[in-house]
Amino acid sequence: MSGRLQDKVAIITGAGRGIGAATAHAFLREGASVIIAEKDETTGAAMADQLGAAGGDVLFVPTDVTSDASVLAAAEAAVARFGTIDILVNNAGINVFHAPHDTTEEEWRRCFAVDLDGAWRMSKAVLPYLRAQKSGAIVNIASSHAFSIIPGCFPYPVAKHGLLGLTRALGIDYAAEGIRVNAIAPGYIETQIAVDYWNSFADPAAARQQTYDLHPPKRIGRPEEVAMTVVFLASDEAPFINAACIVIDGGRSVLYHD
Repeated sequence: MSGRLQDKVAIITGAGRGIGAATAHAFLREGASVIIAEKDETTGAAMADQLGAAGGDVLFVPTDVTSDASVLAAAEAAVARFGTIDILVNNAGINVFHAPHDTTEEEWRRCFAVDLDGAWRMSKAVLPYLRAQKSGAIVNIASSHAFSIIPGCFPYPVAKHGLLGLTRALGIDYAAEGIRVNAIAPGYIETQIAVDYWNSFADPAAARQQTYDLHPPKRIGRPEEVAMTVVFLASDEAPFINAACIVIDGGRSVLYHD
């Protein structure tokens, strides 16, 4: 039985851990060939080794999404190995949280270089291949910060708002060429970043439970739950979903107050 992404070739940025790693696992299970485009060579190589040992058709390419040359090299390496590119998942991102009046020019630029410019740079590198074959899907990993503001988290939500704008603009401009561009907005997801945050408290278990209690299901999301939504948007099961954003936050953003 064929997988939902059988014979597709996918580039996933930031796939060395967290949501990106879960997405790589899910894509391989569904029959895709995967390019791990990860800046951290240790986690990227380890993930590629793990997936390859399990029988996955995977290639690790060290990739810095803030560099035009690095991004172009990743796209070229994907085509050299697999012959084409069908799917791009723009997952690479960084947290940059400050009060607006304390945000330096350097921190503003650092945030946008990865969280918005990186997605555009990677999309621009991949679009020629998608346009040539008149098909393809781009999935941008945004955030609930793309439509809600948490004080003290500037300028991260500004970049993520911009990522939704990029998603919509590319989705409209290339729809007639068979290319779909969508976004996913995860809320609180149980990644290592979340665990490290809880561990910074005197009582990590209490901090974790406090986070859980903020959410209607009394838990937070898991990376694999986001990954399966990426699979859906990248697959032929979503042929008329374009320039859209799916929120994965257990209903937290709908809750008026605690």
